[in-house]
Amino acid sequence: MHKLVFKILRYSGLALIFREVFQRRKVTILIMHDMTADAATKAFLFWKQHYNVISLKDYLDARQHKKELPPKSLVLTFDDGHKGNFQLLTLIESFRIPVTIFLCSGIVGTNRHFWFTEKTLNAEKLKYLPDDKRIREMNKNNFFEDKEYPNRQALSAEEIKVLKESPFVELESHTRFHPILTQCSDEKAFKEINDSKKELSEKFDLEITGFAYPNGNYSDREILMVKKNGYEYALTADPGFNTLKTDPYLLKRLSVNDSENFDEIVVKTSGLWGLLKKIFRKDNAYH
Repeated sequence: MHKLVFKILRYSGLALIFREVFQRRKVTILIMHDMTADAATKAFLFWKQHYNVISLKDYLDARQHKKELPPKSLVLTFDDGHKGNFQLLTLIESFRIPVTIFLCSGIVGTNRHFWFTEKTLNAEKLKYLPDDKRIREMNKNNFFEDKEYPNRQALSAEEIKVLKESPFVELESHTRFHPILTQCSDEKAFKEINDSKKELSEKFDLEITGFAYPNGNYSDREILMVKKNGYEYALTADPGFNTLKTDPYLLKRLSVNDSENFDEIVVKTSGLWGLLKKIFRKDNAYH
């Protein structure tokens, strides 16, 4: 049923209208997480053919210097730092498509796991708990943030080193362990925002200037903390498009959801799906 809905929306012409009319003079930023090589191949080809894919740095530079951007500018971002991101490097470089990957500093370079992917946990329920209660519930289920597993889920230190050398990859901050910041105490939220930048710099020699709010959750407190910690911009999961005047700490993004369904990729990239969700229901299923 889901696939049929996306096919109908795509062939209705609405996605085309959104792309050619509403996106023409806007900057669209997409969120992915752990897209497969097959899905990425289809998506990259489509994006190259129908959009002008630019780097996040290009967009930020245009904002700062009031430069004109190409029509239908598209920025690609990946959240968390999943190990599968490294498998896309060959595609990224062959398509010459710039991407930005936001890293959880306490998980990349280790065999620790992302709590929201743990099958023994009800991640959707945990997202709405105060952070100290979320931690207790995870511990009860034998999940500990600093536990080292036999297998890894995140990028290794060596992979980050290789990605860092690519002219098509930017690496930025996504907290340490991906808590829902708005559910954290002042001390915990500050530590996640501050220490992530510090750890990525010290461990991997990265110059961190950007931040992505985990799960897209933020409040005035988090915005202020991000600014105080010297970040130059921050990305939300609020659906919509951006201009040169969009608040740099509230940049909007559209979720593609790592889909294997080409119709879904086309519809979600256009912003049509984000608008429909905003009208009919609220859904914060982002990582």
